[in-house]
Amino acid sequence: MVRKREFDTDKALDAAMHVFWLKGFEATSLTDLTTAMGIQRPSLYAAFGDKKELFEHVLRRYTTFHAAEIRARLGQGDSVREAVQEIFEWIAAKGGAGNPAYGCFCINTMVELAPHDPKFAVLTREHQMYLAVIFREVIERGQRSGELAGGINAGLVAQSLVVSMIGITVLMKSGPDRQFVEQSIQAALSVLK
Repeated sequence: MVRKREFDTDKALDAAMHVFWLKGFEATSLTDLTTAMGIQRPSLYAAFGDKKELFEHVLRRYTTFHAAEIRARLGQGDSVREAVQEIFEWIAAKGGAGNPAYGCFCINTMVELAPHDPKFAVLTREHQMYLAVIFREVIERGQRSGELAGGINAGLVAQSLVVSMIGITVLMKSGPDRQFVEQSIQAALSVLK
């Protein structure tokens, strides 16, 4: 007979995410994880596999929520330009998902693991590509409404916005001058003119 889990999987994953986000993959110990998650090692292994598999679960959870947040924010209001600007201002204010010092969990993974782990290179690249699709859809909506010029290449502009978003997210980790950030946002948004 299969034994029922005695912990909330979503809460455990969120706790693990917080630890990984704060410390990174390599610096996080199993003790850090089990303490934060409120579970024992056997339960961690039974539910999520080893540390790397747990990290993958957490990354997938994060990218799902992050993409949904970006899509929801871009879907607000009638103006595409204002919606995209709001995304960039949100990133500048909150680091894109919380404390600017934490940065973006996916970007942190891209920097720490993707260069030497093909699985995480693919997962982080897939998230970037999915964000570009979300931006492209919004740009095309602006083109249909007449707010944006029909002649711009929506796919390339979307990719440019994702690159700029990643750059500003990383930049915010260092506590840059606010004017520098604002000017960078305006330069990134200039592709929509």
